[in-house]
Amino acid sequence: MLLIGAALCIALVAMLSGSAHAGEDRKLPMKFSWVACQPNCRGWISAVGIVTAASPRDFDEFARGRQLGGVTIVLDSSGGSVNDSIALGRRWRNLGALTTVGVSVQTNTAQSDPVNVTPVAYCESMCVFLLLSGKTRYVPETAHVRVHQIWMGDRANDARAATYSADDLTIVERDIGRLAKYTFDMGGAGDLLSLSLNVPPWEDLHELSRDELRLTNLVNTDMVDQPGSPNAAAGELKLKPVQERFVGGAVATETYSEAAKSINSAEAAGRMGSVRAAAVVPGARTR
Repeated sequence: MLLIGAALCIALVAMLSGSAHAGEDRKLPMKFSWVACQPNCRGWISAVGIVTAASPRDFDEFARGRQLGGVTIVLDSSGGSVNDSIALGRRWRNLGALTTVGVSVQTNTAQSDPVNVTPVAYCESMCVFLLLSGKTRYVPETAHVRVHQIWMGDRANDARAATYSADDLTIVERDIGRLAKYTFDMGGAGDLLSLSLNVPPWEDLHELSRDELRLTNLVNTDMVDQPGSPNAAAGELKLKPVQERFVGGAVATETYSEAAKSINSAEAAGRMGSVRAAAVVPGARTR
């Protein structure tokens, strides 16, 4: 019994360590990796980090030579560039992807042990619109999906004290228009834009409730087969409770000790000259 207890403690520490490390990765430029799934499922893409101007190109490089039609994409992200997120999301929709929120972790320390998905993860600001790009979209009960306004990237840290020109407002309004078109193209509801645009950068991000996830059409299935399974790869999900490859509530203790700022920016050339500005979705201060 003592040996069993020690083994369970080691496994729990490994899961928590992996989850904490993923929390830091969520604030770095987005990285794509293929997670193999054995023995009878296809695998999935882990997409962790913020979307930058390089992210669409990085994904194209990652996708080259792979058969990714109907792939499952597991997100853990603090947001990123508005326009580049839109570009990336359209690529994923063209693949007929399934999108969800989670962190890929090894449940044991051995390198050969299987990798599972823990549903304790975060999808914030523009990540929410990447989630929307999935043809099928699932959000686990323990995942956190948070929204807020887009803003000028170089003034998000002290938005109230900053000054703004007419050109700045034009950039923001243009990007809101692009985001609105993308939202409706992806099958999202206007409620998603309304909820997002009502949260200024100096307030905490708004975490969507289960009802709001359905209201905004961010979730269009309540059950999903295991990530990367043949059913998911075909885009025809076999409805079953999400338990098989999702790590349970043991990792639900992850917390934040700092105010995490999302870096949701949309670069755009200003009307005057070649000066570029960024509209961002500023981040959440942890409650």
